[in-house]
Amino acid sequence: MGMCSFNRCVVLLLAALLVSTAHAAPTRRVRPKISDDSAAGTVLYEQGVLENGAPLVALRAEAAALSGANAACINCHRKSGLGSIEARNVIPPITGRYLFHPPQDSEDAARLPYLPNSRLDREPYTRETLAAAIRDGTDATGKPLSYLMPRYDLGDADMNALITHLVALDPKRVPGVNNEELHFATIVTPDADPVVRDGVLNVIRNFFDEKNAAPRVAGGQKMQTSAKGAQAKHMLKVGRLWVLHVWELTGPASTWQQQLKERMATEPVFAVISGAYGGNYVPVRDFCEAEAVPCLFPNLDNAPVDGDRDFHTIYFSRGVGQEADLVAHDLGESNLPGPIVALYREGDVGEVAARRLQAVMQERGVTVQVRGLAADASPAALRAMLVKVPSQSTLALWLRPKDLAELGSSPKRTVYVSGIMGDYENAPIPADWRAATKLLYNVDLPEERRVRLDYAHGWFRVRRIPEIAFRQQADTMLACGILSETVKHLIDAFIPDYLVERIEDTLEHRVLTGYYARLSLGPRQRYAVKGGYFARFTDPAGSRVERIGDWIYP
Repeated sequence: MGMCSFNRCVVLLLAALLVSTAHAAPTRRVRPKISDDSAAGTVLYEQGVLENGAPLVALRAEAAALSGANAACINCHRKSGLGSIEARNVIPPITGRYLFHPPQDSEDAARLPYLPNSRLDREPYTRETLAAAIRDGTDATGKPLSYLMPRYDLGDADMNALITHLVALDPKRVPGVNNEELHFATIVTPDADPVVRDGVLNVIRNFFDEKNAAPRVAGGQKMQTSAKGAQAKHMLKVGRLWVLHVWELTGPASTWQQQLKERMATEPVFAVISGAYGGNYVPVRDFCEAEAVPCLFPNLDNAPVDGDRDFHTIYFSRGVGQEADLVAHDLGESNLPGPIVALYREGDVGEVAARRLQAVMQERGVTVQVRGLAADASPAALRAMLVKVPSQSTLALWLRPKDLAELGSSPKRTVYVSGIMGDYENAPIPADWRAATKLLYNVDLPEERRVRLDYAHGWFRVRRIPEIAFRQQADTMLACGILSETVKHLIDAFIPDYLVERIEDTLEHRVLTGYYARLSLGPRQRYAVKGGYFARFTDPAGSRVERIGDWIYP
């Protein structure tokens, strides 16, 4: 059912279960055992592992066999099983309701979520004919499917588990959705910067108010699937109110996940958007993945470095962890002499980056000295710490502007400065440090992003939103806009996994991308910005900077 990356699906839709060719082929009819347990089917579908632990094998004429994760159905048919459309390539949905839908049942068609890639006019599958499609590549009428659809030699137990999983993909109930309203949440942790919290909530509340103030006109709308001769679907287009829930957490981080579960039980939401966080996102991330709730674009300076293993959580970038990888890449290219010292202030997210740099360089046999400045240390203590650093050292500074302004007058050979923590070109680097400083960037330079951010400035000005944490506020506005556009394209297919997949498909086509040059996602990718570059100051004072080299994807 799936054999390659979705981003290379030029040939995939012809491989779908519901597309047949004109040639007949012998079929083998089987009746799999019936089981209510779809856990084995989930592992087979998503990971390409059979019930006995052996890898799934996908065979196709005149092509090399694929096995394991490369042969997993999820690669083409997606986690939701709802398929997709890319250019002229169409992968139909393969969940139970679509596979077994009788074409003459117009009432059932009206109840199905509208998908432009669905096939509602074909002969319905049964468990027997579906098993034959998977094993032998024949459709519900016995005609062969495209050769691009792999053939899988599955035993009865594995076949039953897979089909049971396809049936289970149809959601019984979607939280936070009804005919009148869509419910969303934004999360605030107790360690969040109160200024960021106020700025972010002001943007979200204004966005929701404006969304709900738009005229909502309900009316009949005729929609037709993309297949030739497909049954037209009549549906009522409903303009739903957007309801915002602000989930403010309290107490120690060890209690946050349970708090979120309780809030979800009492205030079910379709997705979580943006928010304000401090240094610990792990409990929120664990909640999102455990409860299968889309958590979209949290405002984080230190997103998890292993976020690509998530499904429901999408980040703008890896934050300071990405910066650490950029420094490690540059150190590998530069072969700078002398020791490497990474400096951060205790209690801030800079420690994550410093430890990341240390770990990456240690794998290469290079030692990085990590030094933490006490949370309550004075500027004099910072300068005293820097004096003790050998003069030939390479410095990596993950410090906030108030510390950068107090660096003193002893520049080192090469100095890397966090753009995320130091505020990019607004970092108050002393004049005699600037020639040696490389600023870390994962956003566009000021002149390159100015036009895109003018829209945010204007939007805030008209709504009298104070710009108190502009980067986080602009990211919040961008996140809300992405969510709004994606929900519009869902029509009535309000399924959490499908929401995430539609964002994957459409994100790179967005024109207004705020601070960022380009946003893109694909399956097994959860960072919309994947690289960065270095910049340097062009003047001894002020904020004029220029790029050093090209984008780097470490």
